[in-house]
Amino acid sequence: MSEMGRGAPARSVTADREIVISRVIDAPRELVFEAFTEVRHLSRWWGPEGFTTTTRSFEFRVGGVWDFVMHGPDGTDYQEWISWTEIVPPEGITLLHGESRGDPNAFESVLTFASDGAATRIEMRTVFPTKELRDEAVEKYHAIEGGRQTLSNLAAYVTEIVRKGAEG
Repeated sequence: MSEMGRGAPARSVTADREIVISRVIDAPRELVFEAFTEVRHLSRWWGPEGFTTTTRSFEFRVGGVWDFVMHGPDGTDYQEWISWTEIVPPEGITLLHGESRGDPNAFESVLTFASDGAATRIEMRTVFPTKELRDEAVEKYHAIEGGRQTLSNLAAYVTEIVRKGAEG
């Protein structure tokens, strides 16, 4: 038996393949969760700063697919494909995200939604098939900053709904 790992601090076996981003959003958990469930919401906030989204098809259910194109601020189009693998309203969503069905480089994202008083703490834990793919996502595609911007866009979108609701 190997002695490796004995006495070492507990560390996720996927730690070198994952990116974890979290944010507290000043809106109720049900609303933050709902923003992920309907394409009319997603198309308003999904993606980093300057990106827009065109949806080809969308079915929010386990086994359902969101087939879409992200348009970068420089005019580049990115083919995207998400399949929902687990949905537990309003606590969590697990999804597989790649360029198309069967993409060998697809990655899994686990989104958790926790009430934090009147606010919601959202955590996005993304696990890549390999450390190399994770490093490429971080270095070439700026995945950490992009993820932060995406959650920032989500926060701005849902807090605006809350504000308008308070006015109405």
